[in-house]
Amino acid sequence: MTNEEELNQQNSGEENAQNGAGDENTQNEKKSQALNEDDASQNILDNALEGLSEYELLERENEKLKQETGETKDKYIRLFAEFDNYKKRTARERLDLINTAGQDVIRDILPVLDDFERAFKTNIAENEADHNEGFVLIYQKFKRVLENQGVKSMEAKGEVFDTDLHEAISEIPAPTEDMKGKIVDVIEQGYYLNDKIIRYAKVVVGK
Repeated sequence: MTNEEELNQQNSGEENAQNGAGDENTQNEKKSQALNEDDASQNILDNALEGLSEYELLERENEKLKQETGETKDKYIRLFAEFDNYKKRTARERLDLINTAGQDVIRDILPVLDDFERAFKTNIAENEADHNEGFVLIYQKFKRVLENQGVKSMEAKGEVFDTDLHEAISEIPAPTEDMKGKIVDVIEQGYYLNDKIIRYAKVVVGK
């Protein structure tokens, strides 16, 4: 082999080596590019998953807040209803207290009124006209004071017997057919205090 041939062969080997190295560099560059693309895709996927996770967390937080708000609203509504009922009950109790103030005292005074009425009947029966005028004045004044306090007598005689209003002392044969089941006589007068019964009428019922 001549020197020229050896030189050409050497140059050809160098060119082949250079070409091989270039091909290897190209492959390495492609691999590196592919890896970069994979990394970019993975980053995009990770970011998407992270965004989805944050959205789910926000959704859960939103649902929790809605539940807490609903519970708070329910508690407020219940408290408002309870307070409203309390105000109504308190107002009703206060009104009842005002309407029935002194009820026990008035109930104790009623027998005195009964005594006045019995005295009238006795004086009328004995023709004690001289005493009646004084009795009438005191009785009327006394009754007027009670009426000003809301006391009202119960009309019972001739009415149908009602256990919500009357207390039957006895039964007697009705004097007439239409008096059956009705009140024939009143033994003790019944009274209201501001439309509330403070004493039931004691009566005799026809049968």
